[in-house]
Amino acid sequence: MSRATSPETRRWLIVFALGYLALLVDGADVMMYGLTLTRIKAEFGLTNVEAGALGSLTLVGMAVGGILGGWASDALGRVRVVVWALALFSLGAGLLGLTHTFAQFALVRFISSLGIGCMVLVSTLVAEYVPTERRSLILGVLQTGVSAGYIVVISLANWILPHYGWRMLFYVATIPVVLALAIHWFVPEPPGWRASIATRQDAPRVRRKWRENRYYLIFSDRESRKMFVLWSLASVFALSGFYGLNNWLPTYLEKELHVRFGSMASYMIGTYVVAFVGKIVAGWLGDVWSRRGVYVLGCIGAALFLPVIVFFHTRENIVWLMLFFGFLYGVPLGTIGAFMSESFATRVRGTAVGGSYNVGRFCSGAAPVVIGYIATQFSFGVSFLLVGAVFFLSGMCALFIPDRLYDTRDSGAPMPAPDANAHDAIAQPLTTR
Repeated sequence: MSRATSPETRRWLIVFALGYLALLVDGADVMMYGLTLTRIKAEFGLTNVEAGALGSLTLVGMAVGGILGGWASDALGRVRVVVWALALFSLGAGLLGLTHTFAQFALVRFISSLGIGCMVLVSTLVAEYVPTERRSLILGVLQTGVSAGYIVVISLANWILPHYGWRMLFYVATIPVVLALAIHWFVPEPPGWRASIATRQDAPRVRRKWRENRYYLIFSDRESRKMFVLWSLASVFALSGFYGLNNWLPTYLEKELHVRFGSMASYMIGTYVVAFVGKIVAGWLGDVWSRRGVYVLGCIGAALFLPVIVFFHTRENIVWLMLFFGFLYGVPLGTIGAFMSESFATRVRGTAVGGSYNVGRFCSGAAPVVIGYIATQFSFGVSFLLVGAVFFLSGMCALFIPDRLYDTRDSGAPMPAPDANAHDAIAQPLTTR
C-alpha cells in the first residue's frame, strides 16, 4: 500500500467500523421489541392484534423518519442525519422503560422509530467511501452488523429478562448515544456528497425553485423514476417478510413449537450467526458475479424454505432448519446495500434510497398486524407461509433492476431538466463487468 493511498484507506476503514457499530445498534433495537413482546403483552394486557399494532406503528415511524432523513441527508449531510437519528432512537429506547400504558409505549416508540428509519443511510454513507471493486463484499460485511445486533440483544435478553425484567433491557439500550458522538467527531461528509453540493451551489439558480426539489429531479427522469418505483415495490415485499419474522418468530418458537426461552434464544443466535455467513458470501458473489442475481436467488430461496420449516419441522431437526434458513435470510440483506445505492446518482441518492426503502417500510407496517390476525384465526405457521410469498415477490421485482448503474464514489453530473436529453448526463455509469 502506497503512502498516497493509505490515508484514504484508513479513512474508509474508520467509517466502516463506526458504520458497523451503528447497524449493530440498529439491529439490536429492532429485535428488542420482538424479544420483550410476550412480557409487554402480559403486563399491558394486550391482544395479538394490539401487540402487532405496536410493531406496525414502529414501522410507520421508521418509514416517516427514513423518508425525511433521506431528503435531509442530501440537503444537510449523511453524517449529520445519522448522528441525530442514532441519538434519537437510543434515548427513546430508554424512555420506553418508563412507560406504563399502551398509549405511552406507542407514542414513545413512534418518536424513537423516526431515528431508526434513518439507519438505512449508514449503507449509503459507507458506500460513498469504499472502493468500487470491493463494494458489494464490504457492504455485505457491513450488513452483518445488523445480525451482530440481533445476537448481542438476544444474549443480553437471555440474561436480563429472567432476572431484571424487560424495562432494564430498554435502559441498557441508551448506551449507544456515545457512538453518535464518535461518528460526529471522526467521520467527515463523503467527498462525493461535498462535490455534489459544491456543483449545485455553483450552478445558476432557476426561477422555479420546485425544479430543484430532489423528488422532482427523481421523477422527472425516466430511469430514476423507474428505479424508485421498483425499489419501493421490492422493499414493500422484502420488509414485510423481514419485519414480520423479527416481530413474531420468537413468539412462534415459544408458543407453537413450545421451545423454552433459553433454548429459543440459542436457536435464534445460531440462526443469525449463520446469517453472518450468508451476508458475506452474498457480498462476495455480488462483486464477482451480480448484485441482482444474488438478491433474487436469496429472496426466492427464503420463500421456498419457509414452507419446509412450517410443514416438516420436528424437535430433532428444527435446529438445522433454522440454521439453513438463517443463511438464506442473510443473502438478500448482504447485497442490497450496494445494489440499491448504485441505482441512483449522488445528488439524489439519499432521497431516493431513503424514500424508496421507507415507502417499503411504511407499507410493510401492516405486516405485524396481519400476521397477528392470521395467527389468531389460524396459526403462526399459516402466517409464515404468507411471509414466504412476499419474499418471492420481492425477488421478482428485483429482476427488472439493472446492476451497477452508478459509481457511488463519483459525485456525478447534475440531474438534468426534464426537457434535456436526460439520463446520460446524470452521472457516470459503472462499467458492466
